Amino acid sequence: MMYVWMMLFAAGIVAVDQWTKFLTVSNIELFQDVPFWDGVFHFTYVQNTGAAFSSFQGAQWLFALIFVGFTIAVIYDVVKKVMPFTNLERWCVAAIYGGGLGNMIDRLRLGYVVDMVETEFISFPVFNVADCFITCGCILLLAHLLLFNKDFWKDEKK
Repeated sequence: MMYVWMMLFAAGIVAVDQWTKFLTVSNIELFQDVPFWDGVFHFTYVQNTGAAFSSFQGAQWLFALIFVGFTIAVIYDVVKKVMPFTNLERWCVAAIYGGGLGNMIDRLRLGYVVDMVETEFISFPVFNVADCFITCGCILLLAHLLLFNKDFWKDEKK
């Protein structure tokens, strides 16, 4: 039953991500700057054909391959439970997957990812809702694995 909730969580991430991207494309011109919270962040519509920090520009096949591999690994783990993940860590994987799926939908449908949130208080690339879930999910997953999940790091020799 927990996996059903995780799938709904991931689907909710995709829905919110796609909704915010639709609002961005519908209401903001490409590269237009719309202030939201002065000094903190504003909305800027950008089309990103790369990955984080616009790396690997135009390598859509690579992103699709990575996402397919991640999908296979997630499904395999759900069926076989090979990874000694805690429930929190599985929720982190669901957040990462939902964000990845949101961006993959853009890549397949548009050929680029719609980014729209630009920070003013730090110099950081423009990002979107899916990126937030991917980043936060990865940070929380790694932190929890390093600090709390000792079973993950056991070397089992048979």
